[in-house]
Amino acid sequence: MEPDEHLLALKVMRLTRPTLASPLPVTCDSKDLPGNLLNVALQQDPTSVQGTETLCTGQFLLLPQSPVNIYLGETFSSYICVYSETQQIVSNVTVKVDLQTSSQRLPLSMNPPTPQLGPDETVNIVIHHEVKEIGNHILVCEVSYQNATGVTKSFRKFFKIQVLKPLDVKTKFYNAENDDVYLEAQVQNITSGPICLEKVALDASHLFKVISLNVTHKGESIFGKTTLLQPQAVCQFLYCLSPSEKLSADLKSLSGATNIGKLDIVWRSNLGERGRLQTSQLQRMGPDYGDIRLSIIELPNFVVLEEFERTVELMLYLENSDGFAWCGISGRKLELLLPHSTNILEFKAIPLIPGLRTVSGIKLIDTFLKRTYTYDELGQVFVIVNDNVEAGKILIG
Repeated sequence: MEPDEHLLALKVMRLTRPTLASPLPVTCDSKDLPGNLLNVALQQDPTSVQGTETLCTGQFLLLPQSPVNIYLGETFSSYICVYSETQQIVSNVTVKVDLQTSSQRLPLSMNPPTPQLGPDETVNIVIHHEVKEIGNHILVCEVSYQNATGVTKSFRKFFKIQVLKPLDVKTKFYNAENDDVYLEAQVQNITSGPICLEKVALDASHLFKVISLNVTHKGESIFGKTTLLQPQAVCQFLYCLSPSEKLSADLKSLSGATNIGKLDIVWRSNLGERGRLQTSQLQRMGPDYGDIRLSIIELPNFVVLEEFERTVELMLYLENSDGFAWCGISGRKLELLLPHSTNILEFKAIPLIPGLRTVSGIKLIDTFLKRTYTYDELGQVFVIVNDNVEAGKILIG
C-alpha cells in the first residue's frame, strides 16, 4: 500500500482445504531401555487417534503451513479483499481480476461497482478457476475508485502462480490381427502427496468401440474399491478398441484411422479436492496393408509340440539277434495307425542258444517321412534246455 497515493488496500489469499495433523510416532519395545515412556507419550499426543497411534492417523485439522502446489486440472480458488484505510468515503469501487497464462488472458471476475465504501468497510470477492495450462500464471488484480473530490484513481497488483504437472501418462499401442487395437496406459502420480484415482476412461474416436479390460465380469474394478497412488507410483490400464464395420470394410480408411481418442482422468487429493485431466488425441501407427492384404481366418491358440495329427503308415522289419531267430514276414506293411490310437502286434521268435538273451531287432519305418525307428533291448528272457519246448512266443505291445 502506498498511503500517500491510494486510499484502498488489496489482499489476495489462496483458498485451500486443511490437512490432517499427523502425530510423530516415536516408539519402542517395552523391554528396551525407555520402557513404556515413549509409548505413553505417543498415546497422550492430542493429535493421535486412540488405538492407532503408530499409524500416523491424525484427528486434528491443520491449516497449510507453506504454499500449496497447484496442479494442472485442479480448481484454483482465491479470496480477494479490498478494504479502506482512510476516514474518507470513496465511491464507484470496481475490482477486476484476470489470469494471464502463456497463451491467453482470462477474465475471472468483473463485479458491478460498489457505490460507496466507508471507513473499515471491504469489498470481498471469491474466484474459482480450473487451470488448464502448466507453467507460470499471473493473477492480475486491478482496483479503481473515486475519492471524495471525484478524482478517479486505480492501481494493479500481480501475483505469480506456478502450475505443475500432476500425472505422467505413457501409452503403448498394439494392432491385433483382427483389426482390434489394444491400448496400454501407464498413469504415474508425480505430485508431492497421495492421490485417489476416481476415474480413468478412454473417450474413443467415433470410428472405434472401446471395451475396458480393467473391470471384472461383474463390473467391479480389478484394482479394488479404491485406486490409491502414492507419490511416484504407477498404475496400468488396458483398453480394447474395435473398429466399426464400415471402417473394417475399407482398408485404406482403416490404415489411415490413427486417431484413437483421449484419456479422461479424474482424481481426488488431500481432503477430497477434485482434479481432472484430459490428454490430447492419442495417435497410433496405422497398419500398412499395401495393395494386397493377407488375413488369417482361423488359427488355434495352442498347439502341442511333436503331436501327430495324421494317419501313420508303417513297415515292419525283423532282424535276427544273437541267440534269437524271428518267426514271421519281415518287410510287411502294418495296418494304418490313426492319431492317438494303439496297435497291438504279436511276435514269435525261436531261441537258439541257452542263457540270458536280450530281445532285439525290431525296426519300423514311416513310409511318408522315411524315418526309421529301431527298438533294441526290449527285454530279457532266460533260455533253458527243454526237449518239450521247440519255440517261444513273445508278445510286444
